[in-house]
This record gives sequence, structure tokens and C-alpha cells, in this order.
Amino acid sequence: MQNLPNNLKSFPSASSKDTKPIPKTKLDIATILGLILGFSLIVTAILMGGGASDFIDFPSILIVFGGTYAATTICFSMEEMKQAFTATMHALFRSIKNPQISAIKAMQLAEIARAKGPLFLQTLNQQFNNERILYKGIELITDITSTEDVARVLYQESAAIEISQFQSAQVLQKASEFAPAMGLIGTLVGLIHMLGHLNDPAIIGPSMAVAILTTFYGAILANLVFAPLGSKLLKISQDDALINKIYTITILSMSKQENPRQLETQLNSILPPDKRIRYFNK
Repeated sequence: MQNLPNNLKSFPSASSKDTKPIPKTKLDIATILGLILGFSLIVTAILMGGGASDFIDFPSILIVFGGTYAATTICFSMEEMKQAFTATMHALFRSIKNPQISAIKAMQLAEIARAKGPLFLQTLNQQFNNERILYKGIELITDITSTEDVARVLYQESAAIEISQFQSAQVLQKASEFAPAMGLIGTLVGLIHMLGHLNDPAIIGPSMAVAILTTFYGAILANLVFAPLGSKLLKISQDDALINKIYTITILSMSKQENPRQLETQLNSILPPDKRIRYFNK
């Protein structure tokens, strides 16, 4: 069996054959920065206009936050709600996944499999605990599973991941629909209290606070939290789907013992033009 190519001895570092510098994986701070900036601007505007205490009303908080949670929970199971919360927390701190880096990693694995044999990949599999499709695929081909069975399992696994991520995004999008509605309900509650006690000035002020602040809370919750985070989860789902497809194609190519040069062509056919790789010198 031939020796492992020099450029693979330091796996998973970038291949020296690649003609482009490989961007490093980095933390995606856009989500956190956007949330901090959005809330900071609102708080600044509130403080410039007067006291912050005028914008705090516990009945309004109960109606909007509690009502939104209750209405969303009716639409989904508790397991789906928990899953959405976990996915949202993960989205806040996850690293950016670059399909170009994933494609080059896939090419390196294909060269290792060609040079040392698919069974050698089992010694590297612990490096891919966070890459569910890649980890599962390496397990399958090292168990000498047929290519047809590998393809069936990986496509089903990819579909399950995509469905799970889509459901989490749906939870947040549904919450973004309910939050303004709860704000409207709170407004109606406040107006009913106010109209029922027009002869009592002490009631009119608190009732108007509930009426206005619930709409305020609902608008912020929907447009600054739930809707943007729901869109973020959908974007993550799309990115992960592409990377899972890269890994699936790679695993199937290794299972068929294809030339890595063929794999490069297949990967470039699904990568965006600005993310395509040149792993082998043309």
C-alpha cells in the first residue's frame, strides 16, 4: 500500500495543492451584534426621551411574553419547543460553516481513502463528531456497507436533519406571528379597563400603559427577536444542507473507489461559483 501523501499528513489542514488561500472557520458574531445593536438603539431612544420606568409594565409583560409562549406551545409539542430553544442558542454562538473548507476537507479524506484504504478512515473518525453525516458515512464504508445502502442511509439522515432544523425555524416564525397579536390583545384589555373607569383618573393612566406597552412589547419581540432568529435558522438549515450534500457525495465516491479528481468535479458542480475549489493543478 502506498504511503500517505505529504499534504495529508497534517490533516485536516489545508492542502498545499489548493491554489486559493482557505478561509478559516470563525465565530459568526452577526447575530449577537445585531441583537445587541437593536436593543441598544431602542434603550438609548427611551433614555433620551425620559425615564426607563415608564416602559416597564408587568401586566403587559405577562400578556405578551406569556401569551406568545402559550399560543406557540399550542401549535407544537414540548419536545419541539425545547428543540427550537436549543437550536436558537446554538445559532447565537455557532461558527460559520464554509462549504469551500468542507469541500477541501472532503478532498483530503478522498485522497486518504485512496492512499491508505477506506478502513484507515476509522482512525480519523473521532475528529468528525460534530459532522453527523461525515461521521455516519465513514462508519458505514468502514463496515463494508454496500454503496446503495450507504446512499439510502445518508440521504435519510440528511433529510431528518433538515426537517428538524426547519421545524425549529417554524417555531420562531410562528412566535413572531403571535407576539403582535398578543400585543393587540393587551391593547384591547387596557382600553376596556380605561373605558370602564373614565370617571376614575387613577385607573386611566395604568390602563393606557397596558394598552400602549403591550403593542410596543409585541412589535419588538416579533421584529427584533423571533422573525430574525427564525430567518437565521432557515439560513443555517440551507448551509448545513449544502455541506451535508458535499459529505454525502464524498462518502459515496469513496465507497465506489472513484478517482478524487472525479470527486472534485462533482463537488464543484454543487458549490456556488465563488466557493469552487481547485484542489488539483489543471
